[in-house]
Amino acid sequence: MNKVSLEIIGLTYSESSTGAYVLILGDKNSRRRLPIVIGNAEAESIAVGIERHKNGRPHTHDLFIRFAKEFGIEVMEVVINRFRDGVYYAMLVCRQGGDLTMVDARPSDAIAIAVRLGCEIYAYESVMEEASIVMDDMEEPTTDAPTEDDIINKVHGPADLSMLNIDELEDLLQMAIDDEDYQRAAQIRDEINGRK
Repeated sequence: MNKVSLEIIGLTYSESSTGAYVLILGDKNSRRRLPIVIGNAEAESIAVGIERHKNGRPHTHDLFIRFAKEFGIEVMEVVINRFRDGVYYAMLVCRQGGDLTMVDARPSDAIAIAVRLGCEIYAYESVMEEASIVMDDMEEPTTDAPTEDDIINKVHGPADLSMLNIDELEDLLQMAIDDEDYQRAAQIRDEINGRK
């Protein structure tokens, strides 16, 4: 499959999802953008990785890297390989000795690891065709320009809990608890319990 080389364009607070952020990845060779809604913890970890800030204690992603190095595993690249039902999927392409292995990962976790290691981030062309938007940097802003909410809704649909999988709901639940938004936490808890 054809891969598109991506770079991190920005990380911004999501006004439509409490405690969430939008990670915007850009095609290095065009104006296509891939906006991905991620959790607060992952956004913080990506920002720390970009800034090369050293914490007193390692984040989970730092621990993963130390673990991989200890066992001779090299992360070669990150590939966003699927987009289904408004959810992105990624894989870490790893090498240990002469063996290549693909490890399933959430894009936010994979990118937090990639920024620490300086490895390439890609998306399959099929993902870009389905989920990317084209931003014309030369256009003057107008009232018709897409807002952050427009971008999120184009890619992820409305901020509807039924659109999220259990892992995403659990992350969102933790963010709501951390933000002391107990009413939202109760809604998310009810959605999780309703699926069991």
